[in-house]
Amino acid sequence: MGDRWRVEVDRSVCIGSGMCVSIAPDGFTLDSARQSHPARPESGAAEDVLEAAEGCPVEAITITLLDSGEAVFPPEE
Repeated sequence: MGDRWRVEVDRSVCIGSGMCVSIAPDGFTLDSARQSHPARPESGAAEDVLEAAEGCPVEAITITLLDSGEAVFPPEE
């Protein structure tokens, strides 16, 4: 996983479950309103960040390749 990613959280969808922070504590933070934010919006690919996106109960996390914009998660159908 040598790719660079853009990680985004749709805070209008986020329910503040904290699953992302539990799975990837270095990848996400919760603000005072319990809304998730990527710790590093542009970063190297990381398995725990992908696992957090896959585990988000409301699919509020999207990951794209930084150079091409191609979807990493959720995958394009």
